[in-house]
Amino acid sequence: MRESSASANGSFTSAMTLIEAGLTYVPKRYVLPPSLRPDGTLCNTCSPIVDLSNLQHPLVRSQIIQDVHLACKKFGFFQVINHGIPLSVMDGAIDAASEFFDLPTQDKRHLLSSNVRDPVRYGTSLNHVKDKVHFWRDFLKHYANPTSAWIDLWPSNPKCYKKKMVNYTMVAQKLQEELMEVIFESLGLNTNYLHEDIAEGSQVMAVNCYPTCPEPDLTLGLPPHTDYGMISIILQNHQGLQIMGRDEKWHSVPLIEGALAVLLGDHMEVLTNGIYKSVVHRATVDSEKKRISIVSLHSLALGKKVRPASALINEQNILSYKEGGFSDFLDFISGEDIMEAKYIDTLKINT
Repeated sequence: MRESSASANGSFTSAMTLIEAGLTYVPKRYVLPPSLRPDGTLCNTCSPIVDLSNLQHPLVRSQIIQDVHLACKKFGFFQVINHGIPLSVMDGAIDAASEFFDLPTQDKRHLLSSNVRDPVRYGTSLNHVKDKVHFWRDFLKHYANPTSAWIDLWPSNPKCYKKKMVNYTMVAQKLQEELMEVIFESLGLNTNYLHEDIAEGSQVMAVNCYPTCPEPDLTLGLPPHTDYGMISIILQNHQGLQIMGRDEKWHSVPLIEGALAVLLGDHMEVLTNGIYKSVVHRATVDSEKKRISIVSLHSLALGKKVRPASALINEQNILSYKEGGFSDFLDFISGEDIMEAKYIDTLKINT
């Protein structure tokens, strides 16, 4: 049933399959309109860095909080270093992901799905059944918090996948909880604000593979978009992530060994009543390097709603957003094309 629903409107061909077949050009369905293509025009690389090594030191903590506030306000993005996750754990997750995407298609086909509510699903582009234009990406998405509830549904092939990925997802969840306390403190909120909801919240792992591309100037791995949740934590093995600055120009995010990228999502924009904005970003592709990115997407639990914090609403910052949740987002992407509509716009109050 899973495969037939995904393939109802056409056969499935992954981006990896195209490269393995020796394709020397980008098929027409991947070619973007000229206005959406990466034209190579970039501003300086963007990399506000937050060092968490002395977060518990009272004399240093206030400066870290200020650094986070400035990064969230100016960019909606920062990179964290000295976050406590061993490099070996991060490398293990990248290796497990790479091994999964290197498997023959028939060994992954049982996970194929176009149903955005499936807790584990493999696919290509955004949704290969619906996409008008395809993107140069294969993906595996699976729920992760708590891991005990979901790990049995994760891929058993390659054999190392569950062990290496669970080692990373669990520490990414803990890092998210720590980062949320820091972000809340940067807003003047109590660090325990929504503490239980965040600890018990949704964690979706979006494991992405961007194969080498024969004509990278004609396509993208992912189009410009914002993430739906509170924050996204991105682990990557090669450069390719770009963010749109407040100057409405694209900035490349440099690869820093051991660092993790942290992006603010739509639900953070709602919670802060627009004080912090979600960051528009995209993924480019490369003619020589296959890129793996593992995105840990964090929001409140499926049935819970995020609303603006009452402490952040006043005469200078009037209520500007409606409540929304993970389930609402899934409903949105089931019926909308993210190339044509933005989820965050559905949460804004017209004033």
